[in-house]
Amino acid sequence: MIQKKVCMVGVFGTGKTSLVQQFVHTRFSEKYHSTVGVKIDRKVVELKGGEVTIVLWDLAGRDKDEDIGASYVRGAHGVIYVADGTRKETCEQVADLQRVATAAAGAVPAVIALNKCDLVADWALSSADEAALAARGTLFRTSAKSGEGVEAMFLAMATALIASPEGA
Repeated sequence: MIQKKVCMVGVFGTGKTSLVQQFVHTRFSEKYHSTVGVKIDRKVVELKGGEVTIVLWDLAGRDKDEDIGASYVRGAHGVIYVADGTRKETCEQVADLQRVATAAAGAVPAVIALNKCDLVADWALSSADEAALAARGTLFRTSAKSGEGVEAMFLAMATALIASPEGA
C-alpha cells in the first residue's frame, strides 16, 4: 500500500484540525483547541488506481510574523493550505505560506481549502478575492462543520498524490 505525507498549513483558527476530523472521523466539534506542534492522523483512501494511505500532519497554526515549522513540512508529498473565508487576512497569507512550504518540501501537489463556507452571513471575500486565491492553486470551498467540499478536496489531493512523478 502507498503511504503519503500531507501537511495541513494555515494560520490560527482557519479550521485545519476540524477539516481533518471531518475527513477522518466524520465529526465536528464546536470546541476550539489550538494545535500545539503537530497532530498526525491517517486515512486509507480508495481510488480507481488502488489505495493510498494519507498521513495527515495537522500543523499548529502560525501567527502573521512566524514561519510554519519547515522541519514538519520537509518530506511532505502534498500540502493543503487552509484559509478562512470569514477572515480575509488568512487568505492573503496563503502566498507566504506557499513560499515557505515550497522551500521546505519542493514542488509537491497542493490544494487550497477556503473553509467555513457555511458561514454565509460572515463571509468576508468578494468573487475577485476568491479568484485571486484560486490563481494560487486548485481551490475548494469547504465547511468542516457541514462537511461540504471536504471529501472532494481530500480525494483531489489523493488523486494528485498518485499522479505525481513520485506517486506510485
